[in-house]
Amino acid sequence: MARGGDNTMDKLVSLCKRRGFVFRNSDIYGGLEATYDYGPLGVELKNNVKQQWWRDVVTSRADVVGMDAAIFMNSKVWEASGHVQEFHDPLVDCKNCKARYREDHMDMDKPCPACGIKDWTEPRQFNLMLKTHYGPSEDSASIIYLRPETAQGIFVNFLNAQGTARMKLPFGIAQIGKAFRNEITTGNFLFRSREFEQMELEFFVKPDESAEWLDRWVQSRFDWYKSLGVTESKLRLRQHEGDELAHYAADCYDVEYEFPFGWSELEGIADRGTYDLDQHAEHSGKKLTWFDPQNNEHITPAVVESSAGVDRTVLTILADAYHEEEVKGEQRTVLRLHPKLAPTTAAIYPLVNRDGLPEIAANIFDDLKGDFAAFYDAGGSIGRRYRRQDEAGTPFGITVDSDTLEDETVTIRERDSMKQERVPMSQLHDYISDKIR
Repeated sequence: MARGGDNTMDKLVSLCKRRGFVFRNSDIYGGLEATYDYGPLGVELKNNVKQQWWRDVVTSRADVVGMDAAIFMNSKVWEASGHVQEFHDPLVDCKNCKARYREDHMDMDKPCPACGIKDWTEPRQFNLMLKTHYGPSEDSASIIYLRPETAQGIFVNFLNAQGTARMKLPFGIAQIGKAFRNEITTGNFLFRSREFEQMELEFFVKPDESAEWLDRWVQSRFDWYKSLGVTESKLRLRQHEGDELAHYAADCYDVEYEFPFGWSELEGIADRGTYDLDQHAEHSGKKLTWFDPQNNEHITPAVVESSAGVDRTVLTILADAYHEEEVKGEQRTVLRLHPKLAPTTAAIYPLVNRDGLPEIAANIFDDLKGDFAAFYDAGGSIGRRYRRQDEAGTPFGITVDSDTLEDETVTIRERDSMKQERVPMSQLHDYISDKIR
């Protein structure tokens, strides 16, 4: 079975626009670089990813609570966290065409990819935080940053969340939210943009237990992507070398996926030690500790962080699900999305628009839509309707035909195998639920 050639990303981008997954932002005005809008199917897929993460990381566990911090924060937060001083990438310019690149992503012995001339500036550090002004005046006192990560909102709320939820170590605080980075170079569709969404967990533990919990969360997070149906052979774990560790990290692993453009980071799981709480305690003057009643002492917890990108996860799922194949001499494009993530679970088709079949199909749609994401489609030949839903990733197609009038059964077609079977209308709920499980 083919997965597309070297132009798989181009085909995927085209499909995403054609079927309403992802659109270029501000498209009628020529777009905005590396900024995308999610369409009717895309927002459902994205929400399904976030809901699955929240269920698996937060609500299914007794040791994790959630929160939702504001995007704007006091600028002192970013001074304490080290982002003002440390959150930089090395920037180089082509002196000839003025194109800008990340120096660590370039071979400086080669010419500029844009103009073919080798004439580089010396690398300099470029801070990735986006600045804006907060309040009615635009002076230095009003400068504020769009958060480059959601984690700091958790750290500064450590006492609030721990105290109100009455959590004991080890415990976690999780959130999903927007973050912004003024990336020097963007690209590869949803992979790297300046506005994105994160799913982050900060898991607080006793300092001497951080290595053990890091191992646990690394395996748990790796297994999570497999549970979404991502091809296991295209996933791997990579431990960071000492010289690439972030300024706050004692150890770090990346979950990587083999995208059409190569292996790249999908999620980072890091042992941040006590760095964050220590820094905020020092700069704020507040004691950010947990009282251990067993030993009658206050301790500063260490943190194991899991930081995943919503948009990168969506891209991974789309890229992994994209398949092309030939069926009876015709080309078929299909998104093999896991049923629990698919934007539409079942499409309902009246075979013809007469003999009462549309009314029966509409009743089935009304019956299913309360429990499943259903779609009613009566336009075009049945084969054309199948192909549309194959591209949209819909796992089940339900066809109402003349036999339905006789025995109250319908034909269910499975997207991946294209196998068809007759099922009583009264058993549709159970059939679909069993297949999803």
